Amino acid sequence: MNKTPTLVTSRTELPPEGAAVPRGGPSARRRQLLLLLTGATLTLSACGFALRQAPNYVFNTIFVGGGGSPLANDLRRNIAYSENLRVIPVGGPIDQAQVILDILMDQREKVVVGLNASGQVREFQLRNRVRFRLRTREGKELIPETELLQQRDISFSEAVALAKEAEEQLLYRDMQADIAQQLVRRLAAVKTL
Repeated sequence: MNKTPTLVTSRTELPPEGAAVPRGGPSARRRQLLLLLTGATLTLSACGFALRQAPNYVFNTIFVGGGGSPLANDLRRNIAYSENLRVIPVGGPIDQAQVILDILMDQREKVVVGLNASGQVREFQLRNRVRFRLRTREGKELIPETELLQQRDISFSEAVALAKEAEEQLLYRDMQADIAQQLVRRLAAVKTL
């Protein structure tokens, strides 16, 4: 029996020319990731990016008029989350409120904007129009009568009329929430009483 020794060699493949050569192990990758995240954080803070903070108001109590309308209820809920502002409930003592938000109009509209060749409706435009003002208990206007308008387009098909009706209600609720947020931001922008 002839025994010849077998030579085993390990072969390391080199990366193609111009390719990046990985260096270091997992700890080096963690350091690179940490450096990248730190750089991104510094860049975002340098550009003025900041998470939205809770609004600060110059008044401590507010009465929201408008009765039991859905928008007025939304506003009361949004404002109630503020730590430094108390909402006077409907039917409560209005003379305790420093400011009064009057909802003068809250109107929903549905307008036809598109017809097909046979004259059937194919597209509607939904609008939510709100008029309001902010005043002190003594009558000084802090925000004069202002109108906000939100609008959304919605396609229509008679084949799925029930689904389109549900979509319409969702769009109205979305517009109402947008208007409530705009009103909260405008209330926070008031600087003096």
